[in-house]
Amino acid sequence: MAKSANQKLKLLYIMDKFIKDTDEEHGITTQELTEYLAGYDISVERKTIYDDIETLRIYGMDILKEKVGKQTYYKLISREFELPELKLLVDSVQAAKFITANKTNELIKKLESLASKYEARELQRQVHVLNRVKNPNEKIYFSVDTLHRAIYKNVQVTFKYTYWNLKKELVPKHDGKIYHVSPWALTWDDENYYLIGYDEDEAKIKHFRVDKMDSLSETSEARHGKEHFDKFDLASYSKKVFGMYGGEEKTVKLRAKSHMVGVIIDRFGKDIMIIPEKESGGEGEYFTVNVDVAVSNQFIGWIIGLGSDVEIVSPPEVRSQVNEYLTSLSKIYSN
Repeated sequence: MAKSANQKLKLLYIMDKFIKDTDEEHGITTQELTEYLAGYDISVERKTIYDDIETLRIYGMDILKEKVGKQTYYKLISREFELPELKLLVDSVQAAKFITANKTNELIKKLESLASKYEARELQRQVHVLNRVKNPNEKIYFSVDTLHRAIYKNVQVTFKYTYWNLKKELVPKHDGKIYHVSPWALTWDDENYYLIGYDEDEAKIKHFRVDKMDSLSETSEARHGKEHFDKFDLASYSKKVFGMYGGEEKTVKLRAKSHMVGVIIDRFGKDIMIIPEKESGGEGEYFTVNVDVAVSNQFIGWIIGLGSDVEIVSPPEVRSQVNEYLTSLSKIYSN
């Protein structure tokens, strides 16, 4: 019998069938494989199918043979990404506000291709349940890639920085000023992607929201600011800067009720020193802690949101900022 032009692709078609149509709960028979290959004009004998399955096992595919009654089934019982891992990845993509709706759908489709068609349905159901606001800026996906590439190549980037106007348009800040920044790290905070870089014009470390960058491009100039980043701790930076809003960095002493310790640890990490206030007979109702923060309205708003359970003890100028903040709010809502 003459072999078809697809005969050389037989093993790839069989592999594809196992990946798409089998998992721990679903198997296929040799008869189903034979009929499947016939659809590609590939004729095989049963013994050849057995040999092909064994070849795939030797290659590394975890194919299990299972007898159910008089029928024998073959199934791929493990793969590079298990279903719980894919669910986590799908949920992360769906939750990421910086990824546009179109790109979200594209990425999820690709993740579905890593599962069987039965498992892919579970991923689709998960997507339908979630309905989060997505960033409309389609360019962010490529901007992130450009920034990673610039960091790898050790070069600076230029861009215009934008803001939203009342017409819901992103327009350039500072009359279209071109920013020259040495990129050193990317971080995901408060559902947005941020570039952490060195701004030589201001001689300091700054952060920029990636989705608000326009006309982003690499330069041929080497990065500056290495001395500032040799000991830079990105995790510590993120803890200090609330909502990625800047502010003067200060050490602030907080006094809080004991049941708020979890809130403080969630925000500042476990490396902080918790000092319980002692009362006769044991620990008291309060504790104190010193934290390094960039004092901004966002930090003050976070403190106020915790109510009387957390108080700023020092420094005095930060307490004054809280008082001024509350006074300004009181004027707005006094009528």
